[in-house]
Amino acid sequence: MAETESVPTRSWIGRVVVWTITIGCFYLLSTRIDGAAARQGQELVPYLTAVFAKVNWLALVGLLIPYSLVFFLLDSVAVWRTVNWFNARVRYRDILPVRASTYILSIMNEQVGKGAMALYLQRREGVPGWKLASSMLFLMFCEFYYLLGWATLGWWMNSQTLPPVFDIIPLIAIGAVVFFVIFFGYFRGAYLSGTKLRDRQIFHAFREARLPQYLTILAIKSPALLAAVVVYDIALRLFGVELSLTQMLGYLPVIFFGAGVPGPMRAVAITLWVVLLPDHAGEMAAFALVMHNFFIFFNAAIGLLFLRRTQREIFGATTT
Repeated sequence: MAETESVPTRSWIGRVVVWTITIGCFYLLSTRIDGAAARQGQELVPYLTAVFAKVNWLALVGLLIPYSLVFFLLDSVAVWRTVNWFNARVRYRDILPVRASTYILSIMNEQVGKGAMALYLQRREGVPGWKLASSMLFLMFCEFYYLLGWATLGWWMNSQTLPPVFDIIPLIAIGAVVFFVIFFGYFRGAYLSGTKLRDRQIFHAFREARLPQYLTILAIKSPALLAAVVVYDIALRLFGVELSLTQMLGYLPVIFFGAGVPGPMRAVAITLWVVLLPDHAGEMAAFALVMHNFFIFFNAAIGLLFLRRTQREIFGATTT
């Protein structure tokens, strides 16, 4: 009985933590933007209205739509490659509808979207759910390392112009490399072969994965990040703020880490932009709000195009 009660308890605690973080982020945003407006002798609403008014929206939309499509295609390649390695032979064109549809759920939480993708593939291909969950876990693991790798490169190229807090990045990277060596060796059976943790079903993908497969996912994901560096840099100039490409390379992977924190409107990612560039609080709040929410809602719109097919392939077999 205690075990069954622990699940809703953990869920309740998780919601409290998410909303506490979100409220804290919005409070910090409001104080920073209020302060910026006051320094210019303006009220908050006219200040933000002026920020939005100077943006060339046609140019911005023309920039973001192709980037969102490129991200969708590359993201689907990573999913397709992983599923084919560890689960079942699936065509790339059959991965596209499910990946697009899960962007709808990802509006609130990216990990919920991955869970829905596992359910879809379980129903469509008959692969056990635990194997698919293992593959999704493998993808999340690789995403952490690809973002950390680019963040470390960005710090190395531009450490003198980044805030001092970024100096922790190389320390995290060293710790992550050490952890990966231990982790990879353990799941490849190099030591502690008598332990049972490695044999659990949820770790199926990690038992099977070879080093080139980890590196392949990093290579598939990287073009999307490099494209994002260029796109975000150009978009930021439309809001009247300029950064070098190397500065953007230092900032963006850290921002994307923040975007992975569940909560409304990607509150952590938006707040990070304002904290990193406090002299342009209004511009950065507007920029971050537009960029992150355009991206997730446009991707969700792509998902709507495929939603009927996804529903048919999940539920159609049960209704015939």
